Amino acid sequence: MSRRPLGDSSAGPATYIAASTLIVGEVSGKGSHVVRGRVEGKCDVDGSVTLAEGARWKGTLRATDVLIAGTVEGDVVAGQRVEIAGTARITGSLAGHSITVGEGAVIEGDIKVTDGTGP
Repeated sequence: MSRRPLGDSSAGPATYIAASTLIVGEVSGKGSHVVRGRVEGKCDVDGSVTLAEGARWKGTLRATDVLIAGTVEGDVVAGQRVEIAGTARITGSLAGHSITVGEGAVIEGDIKVTDGTGP
């Protein structure tokens, strides 16, 4: 398993959601996704999702790997890794095979470490 940060992907170009963008609905696809704006809805990504500092997500966020530096109101489910930066604010449950939480992060909900066979 790679020990590189989730935001440092060499798997190809990422899909970006700009800071001035609001998406209402479902986000799905493959590869790396970086959110700097706001999303209201659910996510099912075969790849990584990075929620940048200042970004907001309202709804279920499901991906292979998840990095959160922004705010989430809803559940986060990762097939593999969840990384929570110190700037993150989460109201909802977290589930993943490997979960790391940075100093200063606020999590109001359950944390479940899974066996890595999928969410």
